[in-house]
Amino acid sequence: MPPTKLVTPPATAPPVTAPSAPAPSAPAAATGTSAVALLDAPPRRRPALSYELFPARSGASFERLQQTVAQLEQTAPDYVSVTSRTGYQNFARVLELTDHVLGETRLRPLVHLTSVGARRQHLVAGIEALLDRGVRGILALRGDVPEDHVPEEDEFPFARYLVELIREVERDRSALLAGGRIAVGVAAYPVRHPESPTRQHDIEVLVSKARSGADFAITQVFFDPAAYCDLVARARRAGADIPLVPGFVPATDPARLQRLAELSGVHAPRELLHALETARDETDRRRIGTRFTVDLIRGVLDAGAPGLHLYTFNRHAEALDVLEALDLGQWTTTDTRHIGDPR
Repeated sequence: MPPTKLVTPPATAPPVTAPSAPAPSAPAAATGTSAVALLDAPPRRRPALSYELFPARSGASFERLQQTVAQLEQTAPDYVSVTSRTGYQNFARVLELTDHVLGETRLRPLVHLTSVGARRQHLVAGIEALLDRGVRGILALRGDVPEDHVPEEDEFPFARYLVELIREVERDRSALLAGGRIAVGVAAYPVRHPESPTRQHDIEVLVSKARSGADFAITQVFFDPAAYCDLVARARRAGADIPLVPGFVPATDPARLQRLAELSGVHAPRELLHALETARDETDRRRIGTRFTVDLIRGVLDAGAPGLHLYTFNRHAEALDVLEALDLGQWTTTDTRHIGDPR
């Protein structure tokens, strides 16, 4: 069979301006550089890097997950997000993974909390349990609506109410936080949310979450750089100026992409699916998917995205393939802003 043709994402839209997400500074200069010179030198910043991880379902899978965490840690991500199920069905497993990240690695966890169907006391207990462990980053989500959900009985039907509750707990526990803040993230949608009537409604929801106290947003997956660029442009016009971190899935597994489409309504390009399904072998399939993903990420980084968030599905190899081919150093910039300038 002849080599499979690589599939390239559509050309990127015109650059957009997006606030920069925090990223680690470059290593200190060579020995002998004065402290004054180090303070005067503008820090160099790479795009923010993060990964999503699922809690394990068993002891055996937790051992494999620990190996994945160790591999991802070597890339020095800014944080790893830890997912949770609606209704806190697996919260013990969430805490298991969170404790491992905090106690056995140098990574910072961003723990998902969902609000739909939850009672206030349960949410407060969950937030406090995370803070007591040292968690300082929470991704506030509505979560998937259960089949027996009764909206009229829901105390927190939307994520913005969870954001407000997190800020309330933050104020009540200001001594524990030493006057600091919890980093609160939310979700954003370059492609219309399947439950949303319009794309403008998605923007209105994002604006409400930002006004409720969200610090940044991580996007759902997309397969065209123009979708992300358009989201940023529309969010800025509506008054949401928080960083919008684009989310990506390594596009190497056609079955996973089709399942993702069923769950999220976001469909991978037919040309990509065909190329993956007709690849000569697994090596060729990974090469095709990695190339597509890298080109997609380059498109949004060139347009000004503040970083990238990789949905790993607890498989580090594909994520590392993408990162190696991407070479984030290309987008490392010298920050010439004043140290105290929040913008």
